[in-house]
Parts: sequence; C-alpha cells; structure tokens
Amino acid sequence: MFIVHSYTLAVVLCFVTMLCWGSWGNTQKMASKNWRYELYYWDYVIGILLFSILLGFTLGSFGTQGRSFIEDLQQISGRNYLNALIGGVIFNASNILLSASVSLAGLAVAFPVGVGLALVLGVFINYFSTPKGDPLLLFIGVALVVVAIIFNGIAAGKMNKNENSNKKGIVLAVIAGVLMSLFYRFVASAMDLDNFENPTPSMATPYSAFFIFAVGIFVSNFIFNTLVMKKPFVGQPVSYNEYFKGSFGAHMVGILGGAIWAVGTAFSYIAAGQAGAAISYALGQGAPMVAALWGVLIWKEFKGSSKSVNALLALMFLFFIGGLVTIIAAGGN
Repeated sequence: MFIVHSYTLAVVLCFVTMLCWGSWGNTQKMASKNWRYELYYWDYVIGILLFSILLGFTLGSFGTQGRSFIEDLQQISGRNYLNALIGGVIFNASNILLSASVSLAGLAVAFPVGVGLALVLGVFINYFSTPKGDPLLLFIGVALVVVAIIFNGIAAGKMNKNENSNKKGIVLAVIAGVLMSLFYRFVASAMDLDNFENPTPSMATPYSAFFIFAVGIFVSNFIFNTLVMKKPFVGQPVSYNEYFKGSFGAHMVGILGGAIWAVGTAFSYIAAGQAGAAISYALGQGAPMVAALWGVLIWKEFKGSSKSVNALLALMFLFFIGGLVTIIAAGGN
C-alpha cells in the first residue's frame, strides 16, 4: 500500500484535505437550485462509499509495504471495526446537521461556526489521545485559526439578512461542531499511527479504516436521513420517490461532493502517520477559510459589503495564514 514517509508530503496531503473539506459544500449549493439537501445528501454518502472502495483497491493494495486492503480487512479485531464504524456514525450525524445549517444560513456561516468549533475541540481530543508535535506551537496555531474563524463569522453575520434562518442554522452548526470533533478520534484509534509499514496485528491501515468508516456513514444514513426527510428542519417532508425521480446530473453532483470530501479525509488519515492525528486534523479543519474564499470569490456572498466587513475578511485571512504556518512548525519540532 502507499505510505507517506516524509513530513513535507504529509503536510501537502493535509493541505489537500483542507481544500477538499472546504470545497465539497459547493456541490450542495450547486444542487440546491432544484434539489433538496436531504436528497442531495444520499448521493453525497454514496460518493464517499464508492471512493473508499476505489481507494482500497488502488493505493491501498499497490506495492509491497504494509498489508493489502483485503488482507487487512480480514485481520482487524472486532473492537477496531467497531471504533471505525462509530466514527462513521458520529460523523454522519454531525455532517447532516451541517448540511442543514448550510441550507438555512449559507456556506459562509455554517462552516466557520460548525467546523471552527470542531477544530478547537478536536485538536485537544486528538492531541491528548496521541501526543505528537510541539504542544505550545500547536495550540497557538489553533488559537490564531480560531480568531480568523471569529472574524469570518462576524463578517458573515453582518451580511446575513434572514435572522430566523440564521439563528436556526447557527444552532444546528454548533451541535454539528461538537459531534464533528469526536469522530476522528474513533477512526484514528482503530489504526496503528506509529507504524504503517508493519502495523500491529488486529489494527487497521488508513485504507481499511476509511472503508469501515464509510460503511458506518452509509448504514447510519438510513436512520438519520430518513428522519430528516420525514421531519425536515425547513420546508415540507420529502420522499424516496422524489429521490429516484432525480436527474442523472443531480445525482452526479452529490456523488462528486462525497468523492471530494472522501479524498480529503483519506489523505488526512494517510498523513496522520507522519504528521500525527492532532496536526493532521488541525490542518484539515482550516476548511472554513477555504469555504470563505469560495463564498467571497465564486458565490459573491459578500458582494456590496461595507468597509468594516472587508476589513474583517482581510484580518481573517491574515490570522488564518499565521495559524497554518504555526501548526506546520509545531509538527516540525
């Protein structure tokens, strides 16, 4: 299987994670013109599962290092299977709430609040579970990113015109953020992060762990998304009949969104062996700033903004860059 041996390459993969985690929401916005997010979300989940299978039989099976995908699946203990599955269930609960928040409050509000909270809590959880890197630099870097996220949230709040949707969206984003901070730890605990070349027997490689995680997302979606379809946060209930009437293009947009997110998550797990779970997670969770860039440059969510909003955006990007540089330096020590 493919294994990362360089910290520099691990950081590059973490940046790809950040780009992917901050960009998949664009597909939901693209689909939202004529496709409810509950229906979009089914294709999103299918995209994650399909990519996890593809990854397992390609990068997870090539080469002579480590265990191959199928070989690894056959020797994982029941406890580690359960940990990766639980990670998928927790992630799915959080992400479906985040998707609801995006539909209510927009990309530029949901991501900074939800993913920003997940960043703060998740770094603490992952670092104290498997310490790696300079803790002082790591937490300073996280603090700088948090300040950037706060500037982002203030700027987005000044631009939002629908207060009721905004408040409901923020509440959902907060709940999503708390849940999202927990999922990564469960999946990481199923893997031997110290030795991908000769992983401990009964533990998973990143490729098999990601596949089991994806199965947890897919199976739990029959419960979570069915509930949301019947009792939506906004609008009328939707049926499975409507899903099967969707166009090929609408389905493919959702599958693409899931694949984009899956690329980022898989790379985060693959990089965790060199970077450590906390740093890998922290760099990936810079996604709110990527989402903010999409909102500013592509979706024009800040079009016609005041000088004070523009100043907040400028400060956001400065603190964000400073935070990322500090987090990278934490791993190099």
